[in-house]
Amino acid sequence: MNTPTLHVTVVTGASRGLGLSMASQLLGRGHRVLTLQRQPNPALQGSVEQWSVDLADPAPVAERLGQWVAALPHADLASLTLINNAALLVTPGSLRDAQAAEMSRALRASLEAPLLLTAAFLRASAGVGAPRKVLNISSGLGRFAMAGSAVYCASKAGMDHFSRAVALEEAEVPGGAKIVSLAPGVIDTDMQVQLRSADPAAFTAQARFRSMKESGGLDSGEAAASKVLAYLDRADFGANPIGDVRDPA
Repeated sequence: MNTPTLHVTVVTGASRGLGLSMASQLLGRGHRVLTLQRQPNPALQGSVEQWSVDLADPAPVAERLGQWVAALPHADLASLTLINNAALLVTPGSLRDAQAAEMSRALRASLEAPLLLTAAFLRASAGVGAPRKVLNISSGLGRFAMAGSAVYCASKAGMDHFSRAVALEEAEVPGGAKIVSLAPGVIDTDMQVQLRSADPAAFTAQARFRSMKESGGLDSGEAAASKVLAYLDRADFGANPIGDVRDPA
């Protein structure tokens, strides 16, 4: 019998930042990669398939993903992984001043989409014998509240808690998937630019984010991706559904 060698990873939000860096590094490892984002990035080369999707309308995307996973050559799989990385940030400021449509899109892309995609992934891969993993990219703001970021805090806290619940469910299933909601550290992304550029009168933490940039306290996307993928590779992945790249191995 041949040993399966096909490693397949799905990454959302891979057009830039952390998602792009993770997809690039996975391709460099020889993985087959599927990315889901609004705009494909031509910089991704190799065994990659890129879907242009709107994760603020996640139901049809989840259905399509389930069909794609079900059609994979399951007997050839050495591993199958879903990385829920995509997120939307509303304009920093108090909740009372937030726009309803902006909040709705952010919550759908940042929390509803990971829930639906995870459900479709688990359902379609239920017969796969290879290790299955779900890695949710969370944030310290899902664990420690910050004024001016209520929607983002809520979406990441929700991601943490649904990961806890799914971990309990999968533990009851023979060969169940492992799931972790992981804080990736503080990364120099477009989201950080948005926070640093916010109106300090509406977003009182703006100065803190400016200071982190000026003091060199931010990881590059490439460095953060290496840390996240190293956590994904850990032998104890899934032992605790809530993680941080700064946790000791």
